[in-house]
Amino acid sequence: MLLYRIAKSAKRATDLSGTGAYTFGGRWNNPGAYMLYTSENSSLAYLENLVHFDSAIIPPKLFILSIEVSGNPDLIYTLPDASYPKNWMKLGNLENKHLGDRWMHEARYLGVRVRSAVNRKEFNCLLNPLFAGYHDLVKVASVERLPVDSRLIDINMR
Repeated sequence: MLLYRIAKSAKRATDLSGTGAYTFGGRWNNPGAYMLYTSENSSLAYLENLVHFDSAIIPPKLFILSIEVSGNPDLIYTLPDASYPKNWMKLGNLENKHLGDRWMHEARYLGVRVRSAVNRKEFNCLLNPLFAGYHDLVKVASVERLPVDSRLIDINMR
């Protein structure tokens, strides 16, 4: 399986530790739970980042990682639509965070596929850096510089 992630610096481009989510939390985790947010499509990874950028302070350099995930496909759990918490798309939803924290702490799965709140037709994959064998199963396949298209910046500034 190939997944994608955007990094804001060359130094962070090879970091698969989930430390950012551990430090700051995210839609699916509280601070203190390691989680690596990835997307199934490179365009979704880009979009997921753009919605968080302040239009006046777009990072000057972005990098797109292709991440190769090997092993049994059953190691990735897909959250059934009926199992999403109420208001799961709302930022700060504590039910999402507690659910994601539990997934990571139980470490039953290498990753959990969840719908994107930005584009519900596509999926993000929440990888668990604490899963046994994670560093053998999850590898950076490539890192490329990703120029920011100025038309996207203009959209954010309107």
